[in-house]
Amino acid sequence: MKIKEVIVVEGKDDTARIKQAVDADTIETNGSAVNSYIINQIKHAKEKRGIIIFTDPDYPGQRIRHIISNEVPGCKHAFLPKAEAKAKHDKGIGIEHASVISIKKALENVYEVAEEFDNEITREDLLDYGLLGGEGAKDRRKRLGLRLNIGYTNGKQLLKRLTMFQISKQLFIQSIEQIIQEENNE
Repeated sequence: MKIKEVIVVEGKDDTARIKQAVDADTIETNGSAVNSYIINQIKHAKEKRGIIIFTDPDYPGQRIRHIISNEVPGCKHAFLPKAEAKAKHDKGIGIEHASVISIKKALENVYEVAEEFDNEITREDLLDYGLLGGEGAKDRRKRLGLRLNIGYTNGKQLLKRLTMFQISKQLFIQSIEQIIQEENNE
């Protein structure tokens, strides 16, 4: 599988793992200290080929994703569920620990962020479906993030992420109702 866009990752181990899964070029941020040189590289690559941000599903990875998204608007995003990024023998979490199949799947489900999107999903919808506060909200947000391939987010960021990735109200309701039905069947 050949990827046209340049993939932004955190380090050389991520690059090595991605190259085992797909034919792609990468830019490494070398951790969460994303400097102006790296940002300029990303801007240039975005103009020429496009960018896919593919960072680890942890706090530093989310921070890097946020920094790059703010500095270089219009990037695409790939997400890897935390469970698929865990090291077998230690507590590490990262792209470098993911299987080739998981990496391919994440890169097949890339989201493109639109500049303008009128989201019909409201904070009240999130409350009504038990995604904010209360018992089980965190687990529902995890399940929703997996189902929609938008990654896990806390309650404060969920509406922003749904808007950023243009999740329609219809898809949102369909997905969360399936999750609730699964919970009732467990």
